[in-house]
Amino acid sequence: MPGYQYIAYDLNGREQRGVLESDSARLARASLRERGLFPLDVTLIEAANDASAGSVSSGGLRRLFAWNTRPLPSAELARLTRQLATLIGAGLTIEQTFNALVDQSETENERQMLASIRGAVLEGQSLSQALAAYPSTFSELYRTLVNAGESSGRLGDVLMRLADYVEEQQAIKQKLMVAMIYPTIVLTICIAVVVGLMIYVVPQVVGVFTATKQTLPFMTRALLALSAFLQKTWWLWMIAGVAGAFFYRWAMQREPHRRRWHLLLLRVPVLGRMLRTRDAAQLSSTLSILVGSGVPVLHALNAAAGVVGLLPVREALQRATAQVRDGIALSTALKAQQGSVKLFPPVMIHLIASGEASGRLTVTLDSASRQQQRELETRTAAIAALIEPVMIVFMGAVVLAIVLAILLPIFELNQLVAR
Repeated sequence: MPGYQYIAYDLNGREQRGVLESDSARLARASLRERGLFPLDVTLIEAANDASAGSVSSGGLRRLFAWNTRPLPSAELARLTRQLATLIGAGLTIEQTFNALVDQSETENERQMLASIRGAVLEGQSLSQALAAYPSTFSELYRTLVNAGESSGRLGDVLMRLADYVEEQQAIKQKLMVAMIYPTIVLTICIAVVVGLMIYVVPQVVGVFTATKQTLPFMTRALLALSAFLQKTWWLWMIAGVAGAFFYRWAMQREPHRRRWHLLLLRVPVLGRMLRTRDAAQLSSTLSILVGSGVPVLHALNAAAGVVGLLPVREALQRATAQVRDGIALSTALKAQQGSVKLFPPVMIHLIASGEASGRLTVTLDSASRQQQRELETRTAAIAALIEPVMIVFMGAVVLAIVLAILLPIFELNQLVAR
């Protein structure tokens, strides 16, 4: 169907803009009136790269949607996946499901994307093929699972598992963010307070004693020197911070730099283990849902590599995948990748080995995923609980040093007066 851009007004007189698919402009206007909108302008979408074309095909329209549509946030994707799974599981057809989802959409961005997917499915494409037009929203893993559900005839069940998976990953992200919000806010405020004291308060308070020409204590002189240094070079520090951020972003876009940085993070005693646990939880959970949905192990391993964040772990998984392709057991291949830095938790490897021996790989992968997720939550909570008192003690020591540097001249002046 051709696509039409429209400008219309609702019953409250508010202007509404959007895109819809219809066989003709007249039917498009009728569709808008059925929605309770009063069409002002309905224009056929023309091809931007072909002046002689009167309209674009529905495939070209979907490419236009895909180009203009922003990726859905992870929270919105989790909600959409649950709705999709519920509607398919209730026995609705794909067309009925997407009609309901389009009506349910609260944003024009999501509505356009869902309408485009619906149009592709009605043209005869599979759902996984239609989702491929939006790779920034629907990852390879997502599309692989949908394709597995379509191939096996169990799309509803697979979508339910996929919805659980997306919600679990979103919950993990939220827990990590919540755990780090408070320490980040406290650290930012403390740094701002200390910088303000050093640049504005300290020179005015301690400067009073320089007029008396008395010899100031070493701590006071050091504090004044540091304050003067910050006053003269604060703009250099700001430039260095911005340049450092740009350099970090540039370096992380290049694999050699990113690999070295990730290896350094893995060697940090507490942080490295937490990051490894996070990747292990995502990997085992992804493999569990893929293998449980009937995806071959090799295909599952290739798709699961995309959810691994640490580059050394991803490369080790790819090497293990090559060994599995040669006939080696998955647990043995993963164990062979362990070096000075253990990239895969031994517990996960033992659970995979048990599943391979008993023929219950999906169950043991799910057990490994839950075990790693519990460990990740425990470690995150422990680190967050440890960071707070450490920051308080450190910032208290800094403030104490500033206060002592200010009070020491006063003590010495009082002693001179007493004499």
